[in-house]
Amino acid sequence: MTTLISSPAHQASSQVETVALDNLRVSDFDLSALHEINRARYPFLLESVAKGELGRFDILMAFPQHTLQLDNPAEATDFVKEVEQQFIESINPQHQCEYDLPFIGGWYAYFSYDYAQIVEPVLELPQSEFPLAYLSRIPAAVIIDHENGKLLLVAETGFAQLLPKMQADIEALLLSQADNKQSPQQSAEHIEVSAEQEEPESKYLQGVEAIKNYILSGDIFQVNLSRLWQVALAQNTDYLQVYRALRDSNPAPFAALCCMSDAQGKPWQVISSSPERLVKYKNGWVETRPIAGTRKRGDDLVKDKALIEELIQHPKERAEHIMLIDLERNDLGRISEPGTVEVNELMVVETYQHVHHIVSNVRGRLREGFSPLDIVHALFPGGTITGCPKIRCMQIIAELEQMPREAYTGSLGYINIDGSMDLNILIRTMMQFEQDNKPIVQFRAGAGIVADSEAQFELVESRHKAKGLVMALQKG
Repeated sequence: MTTLISSPAHQASSQVETVALDNLRVSDFDLSALHEINRARYPFLLESVAKGELGRFDILMAFPQHTLQLDNPAEATDFVKEVEQQFIESINPQHQCEYDLPFIGGWYAYFSYDYAQIVEPVLELPQSEFPLAYLSRIPAAVIIDHENGKLLLVAETGFAQLLPKMQADIEALLLSQADNKQSPQQSAEHIEVSAEQEEPESKYLQGVEAIKNYILSGDIFQVNLSRLWQVALAQNTDYLQVYRALRDSNPAPFAALCCMSDAQGKPWQVISSSPERLVKYKNGWVETRPIAGTRKRGDDLVKDKALIEELIQHPKERAEHIMLIDLERNDLGRISEPGTVEVNELMVVETYQHVHHIVSNVRGRLREGFSPLDIVHALFPGGTITGCPKIRCMQIIAELEQMPREAYTGSLGYINIDGSMDLNILIRTMMQFEQDNKPIVQFRAGAGIVADSEAQFELVESRHKAKGLVMALQKG
Protein backbone atom coordinates (compact mmCIF):
# COMPACT_ATOMS: atom_id res chain seq x y z
CA MET A 1 0.00 0.00 0.00
CA THR A 2 1.44 3.35 -1.05
CA THR A 3 1.12 6.06 1.59
CA LEU A 4 1.34 9.73 0.76
CA ILE A 5 2.19 12.20 3.50
CA SER A 6 0.19 15.37 2.99
CA SER A 7 0.92 18.69 4.61
CA PRO A 8 -1.72 21.46 4.61
CA ALA A 9 -0.22 24.64 3.23
CA HIS A 10 -2.97 27.23 3.32
CA GLN A 11 -3.33 30.33 5.40
CA ALA A 12 -6.57 31.57 6.94
CA SER A 13 -6.37 34.75 4.84
CA SER A 14 -5.95 32.85 1.57
CA GLN A 15 -8.73 32.27 -0.95
CA VAL A 16 -6.84 29.25 -2.31
CA GLU A 17 -6.01 26.03 -0.47
CA THR A 18 -3.13 23.71 -1.25
CA VAL A 19 -1.85 20.33 -0.14
CA ALA A 20 1.72 19.18 -0.78
CA LEU A 21 2.28 15.46 -1.30
CA ASP A 22 5.70 15.15 0.28
CA ASN A 23 6.39 11.46 -0.14
CA LEU A 24 6.30 11.33 -3.93
CA ARG A 25 9.12 11.56 -6.46
CA VAL A 26 7.69 13.93 -9.04
CA SER A 27 10.26 12.87 -11.64
CA ASP A 28 8.49 9.51 -11.72
CA PHE A 29 4.94 10.84 -11.79
CA ASP A 30 3.07 11.26 -15.07
CA LEU A 31 0.01 13.50 -15.02
CA SER A 32 -1.22 11.99 -18.29
CA ALA A 33 -1.74 8.72 -16.37
CA LEU A 34 -3.99 10.55 -13.92
CA HIS A 35 -5.94 11.97 -16.86
CA GLU A 36 -6.22 8.45 -18.26
CA ILE A 37 -7.97 7.01 -15.20
CA ASN A 38 -10.64 9.76 -15.19
CA ARG A 39 -10.70 11.74 -18.42
CA ALA A 40 -13.82 13.73 -17.60
CA ARG A 41 -12.49 14.80 -14.19
CA TYR A 42 -9.03 15.81 -15.53
CA PRO A 43 -9.61 17.03 -19.11
CA PHE A 44 -6.85 19.65 -19.58
CA LEU A 45 -3.12 18.96 -19.22
CA LEU A 46 -0.55 21.75 -19.64
CA GLU A 47 2.86 20.16 -19.47
CA SER A 48 6.43 21.49 -19.51
CA VAL A 49 8.09 18.63 -21.35
CA ALA A 50 11.18 20.71 -22.13
CA LYS A 51 12.44 21.81 -18.72
CA GLY A 52 14.11 25.10 -17.88
CA GLU A 53 13.03 28.63 -16.98
CA LEU A 54 9.92 28.34 -19.14
CA GLY A 55 9.32 24.73 -18.15
CA ARG A 56 9.06 24.68 -14.37
CA PHE A 57 5.45 23.50 -13.91
CA ASP A 58 3.04 20.85 -15.17
CA ILE A 59 -0.67 21.55 -14.58
CA LEU A 60 -3.51 19.02 -14.73
CA MET A 61 -6.77 20.93 -14.37
CA ALA A 62 -9.49 19.16 -12.39
CA PHE A 63 -13.25 19.10 -11.88
CA PRO A 64 -14.50 21.35 -14.72
CA GLN A 65 -17.68 23.26 -13.90
CA HIS A 66 -19.61 25.14 -16.59
CA THR A 67 -18.22 25.89 -20.05
CA LEU A 68 -18.78 28.78 -22.43
CA GLN A 69 -18.30 27.73 -26.05
CA LEU A 70 -18.43 29.85 -29.21
CA ASP A 71 -19.32 27.88 -32.34
CA ASN A 72 -20.74 30.58 -34.60
CA PRO A 73 -19.40 34.10 -35.24
CA ALA A 74 -22.99 35.37 -35.15
CA GLU A 75 -23.08 34.56 -31.42
CA ALA A 76 -19.85 36.43 -30.62
CA THR A 77 -21.45 39.42 -28.88
CA ASP A 78 -23.28 37.21 -26.38
CA PHE A 79 -20.18 35.05 -25.86
CA VAL A 80 -17.95 38.02 -25.07
CA LYS A 81 -20.59 39.51 -22.75
CA GLU A 82 -20.94 36.22 -20.82
CA VAL A 83 -17.16 35.80 -20.50
CA GLU A 84 -16.71 39.33 -19.23
CA GLN A 85 -19.54 38.82 -16.73
CA GLN A 86 -17.84 35.70 -15.37
CA PHE A 87 -14.63 37.66 -14.92
CA ILE A 88 -16.45 40.48 -13.12
CA GLU A 89 -18.10 37.99 -10.75
CA SER A 90 -15.05 35.84 -10.00
CA ILE A 91 -11.76 37.73 -10.50
CA ASN A 92 -10.24 39.44 -7.47
CA PRO A 93 -6.57 40.55 -7.54
CA GLN A 94 -6.44 39.89 -3.77
CA HIS A 95 -6.80 36.12 -4.19
CA GLN A 96 -3.70 34.56 -2.62
CA CYS A 97 -1.82 31.27 -2.56
CA GLU A 98 1.07 30.57 -0.21
CA TYR A 99 3.02 28.65 -2.85
CA ASP A 100 4.26 30.38 -6.01
CA LEU A 101 1.97 28.39 -8.30
CA PRO A 102 1.07 29.25 -11.90
CA PHE A 103 -2.58 28.15 -11.60
CA ILE A 104 -4.70 28.81 -8.51
CA GLY A 105 -8.15 28.18 -9.94
CA GLY A 106 -9.94 30.03 -12.72
CA TRP A 107 -10.48 29.04 -16.34
CA TYR A 108 -9.07 26.83 -19.03
CA ALA A 109 -9.08 29.00 -22.18
CA TYR A 110 -8.87 28.00 -25.85
CA PHE A 111 -9.08 30.29 -28.87
CA SER A 112 -8.84 28.93 -32.40
CA TYR A 113 -6.96 31.00 -34.97
CA ASP A 114 -10.31 31.69 -36.61
CA TYR A 115 -11.40 33.53 -33.45
CA ALA A 116 -9.44 36.40 -35.04
CA GLN A 117 -12.62 37.39 -36.88
CA ILE A 118 -14.20 38.12 -33.49
CA VAL A 119 -11.24 40.30 -32.50
CA GLU A 120 -11.23 42.01 -35.92
CA PRO A 121 -14.78 41.92 -37.34
CA VAL A 122 -13.57 43.23 -40.70
CA LEU A 123 -12.17 39.73 -41.36
CA GLU A 124 -14.17 37.08 -43.23
CA LEU A 125 -12.40 33.80 -42.51
CA PRO A 126 -13.24 30.28 -43.75
CA GLN A 127 -15.76 28.59 -41.46
CA SER A 128 -14.83 25.65 -39.24
CA GLU A 129 -16.79 22.74 -37.76
CA PHE A 130 -14.80 23.14 -34.53
CA PRO A 131 -15.34 25.74 -31.79
CA LEU A 132 -13.92 29.23 -32.23
CA ALA A 133 -13.42 29.57 -28.47
CA TYR A 134 -13.89 27.47 -25.32
CA LEU A 135 -13.66 28.65 -21.70
CA SER A 136 -14.19 26.13 -18.92
CA ARG A 137 -14.42 27.12 -15.24
CA ILE A 138 -11.79 25.12 -13.34
CA PRO A 139 -11.62 25.33 -9.51
CA ALA A 140 -8.82 22.81 -8.84
CA ALA A 141 -5.65 21.27 -10.23
CA VAL A 142 -2.78 18.88 -9.67
CA ILE A 143 0.54 20.70 -10.18
CA ILE A 144 4.11 19.45 -10.45
CA ASP A 145 6.87 21.93 -9.55
CA HIS A 146 10.00 20.55 -11.20
CA GLU A 147 12.28 23.17 -9.66
CA ASN A 148 11.39 22.20 -6.08
CA GLY A 149 10.49 18.58 -6.74
CA LYS A 150 6.97 18.97 -5.32
CA LEU A 151 3.55 17.69 -6.28
CA LEU A 152 0.80 19.99 -5.05
CA LEU A 153 -2.96 19.94 -5.06
CA VAL A 154 -4.71 23.29 -5.31
CA ALA A 155 -8.38 24.26 -4.95
CA GLU A 156 -10.30 27.45 -4.45
CA THR A 157 -11.60 27.75 -0.89
CA GLY A 158 -15.18 27.10 -1.96
CA PHE A 159 -14.03 23.82 -3.52
CA ALA A 160 -11.75 22.55 -0.73
CA GLN A 161 -13.71 19.27 -0.66
CA LEU A 162 -12.03 18.39 -3.98
CA LEU A 163 -8.56 18.14 -2.39
CA PRO A 164 -9.09 14.71 -0.73
CA LYS A 165 -10.74 13.42 -3.92
CA MET A 166 -7.66 14.32 -5.96
CA GLN A 167 -5.38 12.80 -3.34
CA ALA A 168 -7.44 9.59 -3.37
CA ASP A 169 -7.15 9.44 -7.18
CA ILE A 170 -3.37 9.75 -6.96
CA GLU A 171 -3.13 7.05 -4.29
CA ALA A 172 -5.34 4.72 -6.37
CA LEU A 173 -3.18 5.33 -9.45
CA LEU A 174 0.08 4.61 -7.63
CA LEU A 175 -1.40 1.48 -6.04
CA SER A 176 -2.59 0.22 -9.42
CA GLN A 177 0.81 0.84 -11.00
CA ALA A 178 2.54 -0.95 -8.12
CA ASP A 179 0.19 -3.95 -8.35
CA ASN A 180 0.65 -4.20 -12.12
CA LYS A 181 4.38 -3.40 -11.93
CA GLN A 182 3.94 -0.49 -14.33
CA SER A 183 6.44 2.30 -14.78
CA PRO A 184 5.03 5.56 -13.35
CA GLN A 185 6.23 7.42 -16.46
CA GLN A 186 4.04 6.37 -19.40
CA SER A 187 6.06 5.69 -22.54
CA ALA A 188 4.88 6.09 -26.10
CA GLU A 189 3.32 3.12 -27.88
CA HIS A 190 3.50 2.20 -31.54
CA ILE A 191 1.01 4.16 -33.65
CA GLU A 192 -0.35 2.47 -36.74
CA VAL A 193 -0.99 4.84 -39.66
CA SER A 194 -3.50 3.68 -42.27
CA ALA A 195 -3.21 6.66 -44.66
CA GLU A 196 -1.51 10.05 -44.85
CA GLN A 197 -1.82 13.11 -47.02
CA GLU A 198 0.32 16.23 -47.38
CA GLU A 199 -1.08 19.33 -49.04
CA PRO A 200 0.24 19.67 -52.61
CA GLU A 201 3.60 21.37 -52.96
CA SER A 202 2.33 23.39 -55.92
CA LYS A 203 -0.31 25.18 -53.82
CA TYR A 204 2.34 26.31 -51.32
CA LEU A 205 4.88 27.33 -53.96
CA GLN A 206 2.25 29.37 -55.81
CA GLY A 207 1.20 30.94 -52.51
CA VAL A 208 4.77 32.07 -51.79
CA GLU A 209 4.98 33.77 -55.21
CA ALA A 210 1.60 35.44 -54.67
CA ILE A 211 2.79 36.83 -51.33
CA LYS A 212 5.97 38.19 -52.89
CA ASN A 213 3.82 40.02 -55.45
CA TYR A 214 1.73 41.50 -52.63
CA ILE A 215 4.96 42.67 -50.96
CA LEU A 216 6.30 44.22 -54.17
CA SER A 217 3.01 46.09 -54.63
CA GLY A 218 3.42 47.59 -51.12
CA ASP A 219 0.45 45.74 -49.62
CA ILE A 220 2.34 43.96 -46.84
CA PHE A 221 5.84 43.33 -45.47
CA GLN A 222 5.66 39.65 -44.55
CA VAL A 223 3.08 36.82 -44.36
CA ASN A 224 3.20 33.48 -42.55
CA LEU A 225 1.87 30.85 -44.97
CA SER A 226 1.10 27.31 -43.77
CA ARG A 227 0.41 23.85 -45.17
CA LEU A 228 -1.84 21.00 -44.02
CA TRP A 229 -0.89 17.42 -43.16
CA GLN A 230 -3.67 14.88 -42.45
CA VAL A 231 -3.14 11.34 -41.18
CA ALA A 232 -5.68 8.54 -40.70
CA LEU A 233 -4.83 6.21 -37.80
CA ALA A 234 -5.80 2.62 -37.18
CA GLN A 235 -9.25 2.27 -35.64
CA ASN A 236 -9.43 2.79 -31.86
CA THR A 237 -6.07 4.59 -31.70
CA ASP A 238 -6.21 6.53 -28.45
CA TYR A 239 -5.30 10.22 -28.49
CA LEU A 240 -3.10 9.55 -25.44
CA GLN A 241 -0.87 7.38 -27.65
CA VAL A 242 -0.46 10.31 -30.01
CA TYR A 243 0.23 12.80 -27.20
CA ARG A 244 2.83 10.59 -25.53
CA ALA A 245 4.55 9.96 -28.84
CA LEU A 246 4.63 13.68 -29.60
CA ARG A 247 6.05 14.69 -26.22
CA ASP A 248 8.77 12.02 -26.63
CA SER A 249 9.76 13.08 -30.14
CA ASN A 250 9.29 16.84 -29.81
CA PRO A 251 9.56 18.03 -26.17
CA ALA A 252 8.49 21.64 -25.60
CA PRO A 253 7.85 24.02 -22.68
CA PHE A 254 4.21 24.76 -23.63
CA ALA A 255 2.97 21.24 -24.41
CA ALA A 256 -0.72 20.47 -23.93
CA LEU A 257 -3.35 17.76 -24.16
CA CYS A 258 -6.85 19.22 -24.01
CA CYS A 259 -10.14 17.40 -24.55
CA MET A 260 -13.14 19.35 -25.82
CA SER A 261 -16.41 18.82 -27.74
CA ASP A 262 -17.76 20.38 -30.94
CA ALA A 263 -21.20 21.93 -31.48
CA GLN A 264 -22.74 18.45 -31.85
CA GLY A 265 -21.08 17.20 -28.67
CA LYS A 266 -18.53 15.05 -30.50
CA PRO A 267 -15.17 14.82 -28.68
CA TRP A 268 -11.95 16.14 -30.18
CA GLN A 269 -8.52 16.87 -28.78
CA VAL A 270 -5.75 19.44 -29.12
CA ILE A 271 -2.34 17.77 -28.83
CA SER A 272 0.45 20.34 -28.71
CA SER A 273 4.20 20.62 -28.36
CA SER A 274 4.40 24.38 -28.65
CA PRO A 275 7.61 26.29 -27.84
CA GLU A 276 5.97 29.74 -28.02
CA ARG A 277 4.12 31.95 -25.55
CA LEU A 278 1.40 34.29 -26.80
CA VAL A 279 0.85 36.25 -23.61
CA LYS A 280 1.55 36.14 -19.89
CA TYR A 281 0.15 38.56 -17.34
CA LYS A 282 1.36 38.60 -13.74
CA ASN A 283 2.22 41.25 -11.13
CA GLY A 284 1.20 44.10 -13.40
CA TRP A 285 3.31 43.08 -16.42
CA VAL A 286 1.95 41.81 -19.76
CA GLU A 287 4.55 40.01 -21.84
CA THR A 288 4.76 38.16 -25.12
CA ARG A 289 7.62 36.00 -26.39
CA PRO A 290 7.78 35.97 -30.20
CA ILE A 291 9.67 33.31 -32.13
CA ALA A 292 10.83 34.31 -35.62
CA GLY A 293 13.74 32.65 -37.38
CA THR A 294 14.36 28.92 -37.69
CA ARG A 295 17.12 26.50 -38.63
CA LYS A 296 17.11 22.72 -38.44
CA ARG A 297 19.45 20.95 -36.01
CA GLY A 298 22.83 19.80 -37.28
CA ASP A 299 23.96 16.17 -37.43
CA ASP A 300 26.84 16.83 -35.03
CA LEU A 301 27.98 19.49 -32.56
CA VAL A 302 30.14 21.39 -35.07
CA LYS A 303 27.36 21.59 -37.68
CA ASP A 304 24.83 22.47 -34.99
CA LYS A 305 26.91 25.44 -33.78
CA ALA A 306 27.45 26.57 -37.38
CA LEU A 307 23.69 26.54 -38.01
CA ILE A 308 23.08 28.60 -34.86
CA GLU A 309 25.67 31.16 -36.01
CA GLU A 310 24.15 31.24 -39.50
CA LEU A 311 20.67 31.78 -38.03
CA ILE A 312 21.57 34.62 -35.66
CA GLN A 313 23.71 36.44 -38.26
CA HIS A 314 21.44 36.02 -41.29
CA PRO A 315 20.24 39.48 -42.48
CA LYS A 316 16.80 38.20 -43.57
CA GLU A 317 16.17 36.44 -40.27
CA ARG A 318 17.30 39.43 -38.23
CA ALA A 319 15.24 41.92 -40.25
CA GLU A 320 12.13 39.73 -40.04
CA HIS A 321 12.56 39.26 -36.31
CA ILE A 322 13.00 42.99 -35.59
CA MET A 323 9.92 43.78 -37.69
CA LEU A 324 7.84 41.34 -35.63
CA ILE A 325 9.20 42.74 -32.35
CA ASP A 326 7.92 46.15 -33.49
CA LEU A 327 4.52 44.63 -34.25
CA GLU A 328 4.34 43.11 -30.75
CA ARG A 329 5.44 46.41 -29.18
CA ASN A 330 2.59 48.11 -31.03
CA ASP A 331 0.06 45.49 -29.83
CA LEU A 332 1.26 45.80 -26.23
CA GLY A 333 1.22 49.60 -26.49
CA ARG A 334 -2.58 49.55 -26.84
CA ILE A 335 -3.03 48.21 -23.30
CA SER A 336 0.18 49.29 -21.53
CA GLU A 337 1.04 52.38 -19.50
CA PRO A 338 2.82 54.92 -21.73
CA GLY A 339 6.59 54.50 -21.76
CA THR A 340 6.63 51.04 -20.18
CA VAL A 341 6.81 48.82 -23.29
CA GLU A 342 10.29 47.34 -23.56
CA VAL A 343 12.23 44.47 -25.10
CA ASN A 344 13.80 42.90 -22.03
CA GLU A 345 15.31 39.94 -23.90
CA LEU A 346 16.52 40.50 -27.47
CA MET A 347 17.21 37.85 -30.11
CA VAL A 348 18.40 34.88 -28.10
CA VAL A 349 18.61 31.41 -29.65
CA GLU A 350 16.50 28.64 -28.13
CA THR A 351 17.25 25.08 -29.20
CA TYR A 352 14.70 22.29 -29.42
CA GLN A 353 14.77 18.66 -30.52
CA HIS A 354 14.66 19.40 -34.25
CA VAL A 355 15.14 23.15 -34.72
CA HIS A 356 16.83 26.32 -33.45
CA HIS A 357 14.73 29.50 -33.05
CA ILE A 358 15.44 33.22 -32.56
CA VAL A 359 13.35 34.41 -29.60
CA SER A 360 12.77 37.77 -27.89
CA ASN A 361 10.65 38.88 -24.92
CA VAL A 362 8.54 42.06 -25.06
CA ARG A 363 6.61 43.43 -22.10
CA GLY A 364 4.66 46.41 -20.79
CA ARG A 365 2.85 47.49 -17.60
CA LEU A 366 -0.89 46.96 -17.96
CA ARG A 367 -3.05 50.08 -17.76
CA GLU A 368 -6.04 49.99 -15.43
CA GLY A 369 -9.44 48.97 -16.76
CA PHE A 370 -8.49 46.02 -18.97
CA SER A 371 -9.91 42.51 -18.45
CA PRO A 372 -8.15 39.21 -19.28
CA LEU A 373 -10.20 39.04 -22.49
CA ASP A 374 -9.03 42.56 -23.43
CA ILE A 375 -5.44 41.36 -22.99
CA VAL A 376 -6.05 38.36 -25.26
CA HIS A 377 -7.72 40.54 -27.89
CA ALA A 378 -4.81 43.00 -27.90
CA LEU A 379 -2.26 40.28 -28.72
CA PHE A 380 -4.37 37.75 -30.65
CA PRO A 381 -3.41 36.15 -32.91
CA GLY A 382 0.35 36.34 -32.48
CA GLY A 383 2.10 38.45 -35.09
CA THR A 384 4.75 35.79 -35.68
CA ILE A 385 2.14 33.51 -37.24
CA THR A 386 0.26 36.12 -39.28
CA GLY A 387 2.75 38.67 -40.57
CA CYS A 388 2.77 42.43 -40.82
CA PRO A 389 0.49 44.38 -41.03
CA LYS A 390 -1.62 41.86 -39.18
CA ILE A 391 -5.15 42.36 -40.53
CA ARG A 392 -4.15 42.53 -44.21
CA CYS A 393 -1.95 39.47 -43.72
CA MET A 394 -4.86 37.50 -42.28
CA GLN A 395 -6.97 38.41 -45.31
CA ILE A 396 -4.22 37.13 -47.61
CA ILE A 397 -3.79 33.96 -45.53
CA ALA A 398 -7.50 33.22 -45.91
CA GLU A 399 -7.30 33.84 -49.67
CA LEU A 400 -4.28 31.58 -50.22
CA GLU A 401 -4.82 28.79 -47.66
CA GLN A 402 -8.55 28.58 -48.51
CA MET A 403 -9.50 26.72 -45.32
CA PRO A 404 -9.83 27.40 -41.58
CA ARG A 405 -6.67 27.01 -39.53
CA GLU A 406 -8.67 25.91 -36.47
CA ALA A 407 -6.34 25.07 -33.57
CA TYR A 408 -3.15 25.82 -35.54
CA THR A 409 -1.76 29.24 -34.50
CA GLY A 410 -4.62 29.72 -32.08
CA SER A 411 -3.92 29.71 -28.36
CA LEU A 412 -4.68 27.88 -25.13
CA GLY A 413 -3.73 28.13 -21.48
CA TYR A 414 -5.20 29.39 -18.22
CA ILE A 415 -6.71 32.52 -16.68
CA ASN A 416 -6.59 32.74 -12.87
CA ILE A 417 -9.12 34.06 -10.36
CA ASP A 418 -6.62 36.82 -9.49
CA GLY A 419 -6.55 37.95 -13.15
CA SER A 420 -3.11 36.54 -14.01
CA MET A 421 -2.84 34.36 -17.11
CA ASP A 422 -0.53 32.43 -19.44
CA LEU A 423 -1.41 31.27 -22.96
CA ASN A 424 0.69 29.65 -25.67
CA ILE A 425 0.62 29.89 -29.46
CA LEU A 426 -0.50 26.59 -30.96
CA ILE A 427 2.34 25.72 -33.30
CA ARG A 428 3.75 22.16 -33.46
CA THR A 429 0.17 21.20 -32.69
CA MET A 430 -2.18 18.41 -33.76
CA MET A 431 -5.93 18.01 -33.66
CA GLN A 432 -7.41 14.53 -33.31
CA PHE A 433 -11.04 13.72 -34.11
CA GLU A 434 -13.25 10.99 -35.58
CA GLN A 435 -14.14 10.99 -39.27
CA ASP A 436 -16.08 8.07 -40.80
CA ASN A 437 -15.47 6.12 -37.59
CA LYS A 438 -11.70 6.47 -37.95
CA PRO A 439 -9.34 8.62 -35.86
CA ILE A 440 -7.87 11.48 -37.87
CA VAL A 441 -4.89 13.60 -36.89
CA GLN A 442 -4.25 16.84 -38.71
CA PHE A 443 -1.69 19.60 -38.30
CA ARG A 444 -0.17 22.52 -40.15
CA ALA A 445 3.28 24.05 -40.41
CA GLY A 446 4.40 27.22 -42.14
CA ALA A 447 7.06 29.82 -42.71
CA GLY A 448 7.33 33.61 -42.83
CA ILE A 449 7.47 34.85 -46.43
CA VAL A 450 9.31 38.11 -47.23
CA ALA A 451 10.36 39.86 -50.43
CA ASP A 452 13.52 37.80 -51.04
CA SER A 453 12.11 34.45 -49.88
CA GLU A 454 12.91 31.46 -52.06
CA ALA A 455 9.77 29.36 -52.46
CA GLN A 456 11.58 26.02 -52.41
CA PHE A 457 13.54 26.97 -49.28
CA GLU A 458 10.33 28.01 -47.49
CA LEU A 459 8.73 24.72 -48.45
CA VAL A 460 11.67 22.89 -46.87
CA GLU A 461 11.41 25.04 -43.73
CA SER A 462 7.76 24.10 -43.31
CA ARG A 463 8.83 20.45 -43.41
CA HIS A 464 11.52 21.03 -40.78
CA LYS A 465 8.90 22.49 -38.47
CA ALA A 466 6.57 19.56 -39.11
CA LYS A 467 9.33 17.00 -38.58
CA GLY A 468 8.69 16.44 -34.87
CA LEU A 469 5.01 15.82 -35.52
CA VAL A 470 5.65 13.51 -38.46
CA MET A 471 8.22 11.53 -36.46
CA ALA A 472 5.76 11.10 -33.59
CA LEU A 473 3.32 9.39 -35.96
CA GLN A 474 6.10 7.22 -37.42
CA LYS A 475 7.27 6.10 -33.99
CA GLY A 476 7.45 2.42 -33.25
